[in-house]
Amino acid sequence: MLTFRFDKSIRALVAGFLFLALAIGGSIWLSVRQDQSIAAITHTQAMQNRLSGILSRLQDAETGQRGYLLTGLRTFLEPYEAALRSLPADFAALETALADNPAQIQRLKKLQEITAGRQEYLRLAIAKFELGAPIDTDELLRGKMSMDNARRAIAAMQREEQNLLFKREATASMQRTAIAIALAVSGVTVMLLGLYTIRSARSRLIDAVAARDAVADANAQLHEEAQSRTAVETQLRQLQKMEAVGQLTGGIAHDFNNMLAVVVGSLDIARRRLSEDADPKALQNLDNAMEGAQRATQLTSRLLAFSRQQPLEPQSLDANKLVGGMSELLRRTIGDNLRVETVLAGGLWTTFVDPNQLENAILNLCVNARDAMPDGGKLTIETNNAHLDDDYAAAHNEVTAGQYIVVSVTDTGFGMPPEVVERAFEPFFTTKGVGRGTGLGLSQVFGFIKQSQGHVKIYSEPGDGTSIKLYLPRHYGESEGVGSGRSVPTTTDLPRARDGEIILVVEDEDRVRHVSVDSLRELGYTVVQASDASQALAVLAIQPRIDLLFTDVVMPDMNGRKLVDKVLIDRPTLKILYTTGYTRNAIVHNGMLDAGVALLSKPFTMSQLAHKIRQVLDSDPTD
Repeated sequence: MLTFRFDKSIRALVAGFLFLALAIGGSIWLSVRQDQSIAAITHTQAMQNRLSGILSRLQDAETGQRGYLLTGLRTFLEPYEAALRSLPADFAALETALADNPAQIQRLKKLQEITAGRQEYLRLAIAKFELGAPIDTDELLRGKMSMDNARRAIAAMQREEQNLLFKREATASMQRTAIAIALAVSGVTVMLLGLYTIRSARSRLIDAVAARDAVADANAQLHEEAQSRTAVETQLRQLQKMEAVGQLTGGIAHDFNNMLAVVVGSLDIARRRLSEDADPKALQNLDNAMEGAQRATQLTSRLLAFSRQQPLEPQSLDANKLVGGMSELLRRTIGDNLRVETVLAGGLWTTFVDPNQLENAILNLCVNARDAMPDGGKLTIETNNAHLDDDYAAAHNEVTAGQYIVVSVTDTGFGMPPEVVERAFEPFFTTKGVGRGTGLGLSQVFGFIKQSQGHVKIYSEPGDGTSIKLYLPRHYGESEGVGSGRSVPTTTDLPRARDGEIILVVEDEDRVRHVSVDSLRELGYTVVQASDASQALAVLAIQPRIDLLFTDVVMPDMNGRKLVDKVLIDRPTLKILYTTGYTRNAIVHNGMLDAGVALLSKPFTMSQLAHKIRQVLDSDPTD
């Protein structure tokens, strides 16, 4: 735009100066022409004067001749003789001056002839007078006629010169007017060019200032974009690193689940089969082994949570009810040296999330807050509605703009420096002492929230405490009455089989299948087993009564989901319970358990197995 204006201004100035040059050139040309016209006028006036001089000399010659004839005195002949001497030179000068006017040259020649004839009459008259001859009247008349002819010839030539004088004076006058106009135009052009130059310079100055400001704004915007890009790239690198770690830990956790299924199941069966009066050391060893296996199970569960591979069972949830129902659990977990305050927003939107996992996430955050306040302090759990706009989403990778419900956990502890905040969600990263934490709490929270399509944000300053906000997408369905979903009863009175119920166990891992079969038989169920889907179909073909199909999901040839789909064609009311140690399979999609599917994740204890089996068998088929 600036270049266009500059080019346009230059073109206008060039055109203006060209016009001014033409005006000045025209003025000079007109001035030269006027000088030529004035010279022509002077020339014409000189011609008129010479013609008048010739006429005057002719008259002087005639007067002197007449005086001499009357008086006889020679003094009267002096004008006559002077005229005779001057006339040749006068005629020669006229002939030279009138060389560019053929008509006047013709008149001049005729005048010369008349003048020569008149001079001859004068000379003859003087000669006769000096010889004593009388004056001839006829000759005087002829002389007078010759003089009259000379006067007429001179008058004709003077009229011609006068006409030329009028024309030349008119031309000179027009030239004077044209020069005045040209000078006026030049003056106006100079003024306009000056004004335009000033205006153009002012416009260019304004454009230059605007361009400078635009460049400054562009530089500021580029600097801001560079900072934003750097922040986004940092986030992306962090997410890519965590994604890679998540894939690694997720794969390890899945392998461990199958191993732990055998260990946990076998230890549980062994512990239950030993009587209370058995060797105490043996019992203690079994309990220690079970505790270690359970801790390993919790570790794999957290690894799966971080890698976003745990199967979730989301439902429409009122977070206010869930937070309000956690007071007793929090009191037992964090102790009495902290002041706990809950601030629940009115009109809180519902969200679609796994209540058990959300409760675990809040509990993890509260435990971290407790550890950050060893000398006591205030813990605040707050809920509210929020809207994350497009700008926020653009600045935070994996965030979708929209409406969210927010659960915030805020403490008044010692806070975290930026380098700790940056790594807080990494698995196994912890600032606690040895033996005081695994570094998986926040990573588990991060994985669960991301798997639930949410967002986690940490606000912390050293010495000013920490606030962690969990953003969960708004759900437009009605909330379900959900309380705490935790705790499977751990009493020794486990729910048992009723009325000779028969369970078909389908599992390709021999050790896992044997543990499951032994556990179910301990619970009083009649158990038939199959090592793959083909054997299961053969069993179903010959066994008229099967109350529940307990099948692994991941199996060779035909997975558990395809087996169930095939079985339900002939037995649509058959109860189904799936088990798996690998979550990305036929019944779990995008981390969410398919609707209407019952799942018992590996590894599981006999107590968990007993309650889940009973829950499925006692469920209403129409639910």
